[in-house]
Amino acid sequence: MTDAPHPPKYEIFDVPAMTNTDNKGFVRPVLEYRETDYGLYMSRTADHTRFSHLESWLLPALGLRANIFHFTEGYRAGQRLYLDVGRFHGPDAAGRWHAVDWYLDLIDVPPHHLRLIDVDELFDACSAGLVTVADAEAAVFAASRALVGAAEHGHRIQDWLDAQAGEPLAWLDRS
Repeated sequence: MTDAPHPPKYEIFDVPAMTNTDNKGFVRPVLEYRETDYGLYMSRTADHTRFSHLESWLLPALGLRANIFHFTEGYRAGQRLYLDVGRFHGPDAAGRWHAVDWYLDLIDVPPHHLRLIDVDELFDACSAGLVTVADAEAAVFAASRALVGAAEHGHRIQDWLDAQAGEPLAWLDRS
């Protein structure tokens, strides 16, 4: 790896304030939050050149954040879900949810199999003391569980996520 490892990325999902604070401290307005027994849904616009909207499901029991980036033309054609692996929890006493990204990501581009990336980043961060061995093990377990779950559902990660939630996860294009 050529770059020094970076610390884990932290985000805050402030449901009462209807904001999302990213790892760089940028606070963005949220259009919709929906809390369920299995997680938190967020929908917000994005001020990014590559995508105009972001939807996310924080799924604490799975150690996953499932995202749909609504890309502008020419960027990541065919990508359906982008899953961050980490620790997701909430709400706290103030009604906020918190996310810690543990580097590993899973990319869903149907009809291809789910792809795991950034394993090197996790191991470099662990070696540098930026994540504990226990957190690194939890990240590998969560990613492995998702890969196996998708495989058991015909390589359709959305079907596995729906089964884990006990109902279909609602997205803007799939209410």
